[in-house]
Amino acid sequence: MPYHRTMPDVGRPKVLIVDDEPGIVEVLTFSLEEAGFEALVAVDGPTALRRALTEAPSLVLLDIMLPGLDGLTVCREIRLVSDMPIILLTAKGSEADRIAGLELHADDYVVKPFSVRELVARIRTILRRTTFDHAIAAGSAVIEVADLSLDLETFEARWRHKPIGLSRLQFELLATLARRPRMVFTREQLLQQVWGTDFTDDVRTVDSMVKRVRTRLREGGAPPDLIVSKRDLGYCLDPAAAAPSL
Repeated sequence: MPYHRTMPDVGRPKVLIVDDEPGIVEVLTFSLEEAGFEALVAVDGPTALRRALTEAPSLVLLDIMLPGLDGLTVCREIRLVSDMPIILLTAKGSEADRIAGLELHADDYVVKPFSVRELVARIRTILRRTTFDHAIAAGSAVIEVADLSLDLETFEARWRHKPIGLSRLQFELLATLARRPRMVFTREQLLQQVWGTDFTDDVRTVDSMVKRVRTRLREGGAPPDLIVSKRDLGYCLDPAAAAPSL
């Protein structure tokens, strides 16, 4: 039976943690919730399969060694009906485990012990790719706000049909803001969503990128203040900036 890519959660992304080691579950639950995810937990194979299929998480962190059903079996059963992202967790790190997981169409694998920070970064990267894939499949790969058009498939930006020259990161920053007009994103949120990492030690990176995007907007004929600075908060994209003055 062909499987389908599950539509990502539009609120807090749900991550199903499947592991029977309490210490790992506790650390992952805390870290994921701190990073803005909703953590679901299953400690055995049958529960993992049930929660994955009934609660449709945005991503599954799936340990291979589980009571009841092993992780590879759970992965195989999920893949019969869904293409929700799966990251396999394994203490073995053997070539056989990695090959078996990839043959079952797991999206990634992580060998224990692992860096939680790196794992969260991998989760964000996979979810961003999944969101993009879903937009393409749904035929909604173009974001339009006021006279701004962003093609997620070709990474082309246009203002009133005139091209705006943007780098890949500049495009992703503008697209992140354009997906939720008027919503204020903190610099830390933009670092996480655009750069795909969990580091928050140099928010000036965001300020520099916003400055460059504003320059590109101006060169393309768009109002640079389309991106609005919110003092002590962050940035948002405000379509009102494009409205003609009366």
